[in-house]
Amino acid sequence: MAQKTSGPHAPPTLTLKGRNVRVRTIGAVILAGLAIWFVAANTGSTAVRLWIPTLTLPLWAVLAVTLVVGMVLGGYLFRRRARR
Repeated sequence: MAQKTSGPHAPPTLTLKGRNVRVRTIGAVILAGLAIWFVAANTGSTAVRLWIPTLTLPLWAVLAVTLVVGMVLGGYLFRRRARR
């Protein structure tokens, strides 16, 4: 069977345990791991003001919600830009 050859515009990849993994994927996994570690390391409480009410929440919950919202918005904008 013939192997696919990567063209001049193919994304950079690394071979890990016999699999080709994109460098961008490795970077995303490292950043996600650091973000999860940062959320887990911040366990104190903080006050969050939502226009009128003020809530006291654990800092890890505020950071986790912010991380998820940022990932969703980033994924949406990235997909939208890729389709153009």
